[in-house]
Amino acid sequence: MIEKMERISRELMYQGAIVDVYKDTMRFANGKIEEWDTVSHRMGAAAVLPVLPDGRIILVRQYRNALERETIEIPAGARDSKGEDTKETAIRELEEETGYRSDEVEFLLSLRTTVAFCDEFVDVYVAKNLVKGEQHLDDAESIDVEIYPLEELCAKVYAGEIQDSKTVSAIMAYANTLR
Repeated sequence: MIEKMERISRELMYQGAIVDVYKDTMRFANGKIEEWDTVSHRMGAAAVLPVLPDGRIILVRQYRNALERETIEIPAGARDSKGEDTKETAIRELEEETGYRSDEVEFLLSLRTTVAFCDEFVDVYVAKNLVKGEQHLDDAESIDVEIYPLEELCAKVYAGEIQDSKTVSAIMAYANTLR
């Protein structure tokens, strides 16, 4: 049986543009006290798996500072406000990062990216009926658009070439819906 936990204090250690970092002091049922780090994502996020009419998937390649390398991922981003519908976030990020628009965007799944120390959630959508337009990147973004067959993406997941949790989840969940 899981022991009852109690947070007895929370101290803000860092306040950033997107995340806040806290030092939480926790008490276990047996009275033991530990300090835990918690990252709070202020807005939540949305992501989208863009599917072309021939079934190929559009991904974006970008540099990720935390990993010190480029990754390939599905388009994603934080909500503009806590009240923004994540579907609207997904539609906006699709066009900003890939240049594609869609009038057929459906919910796929919701996930928590790193439950051990972060409360971030990402709602993931599938976009079809894509229309090519132009990217609208932020000044600090450098993103390449890449297109892959679903089977190749599944192979990249199993080979460890794609490790981003929202991308892995989206690819595998979408592949499962086609079975």
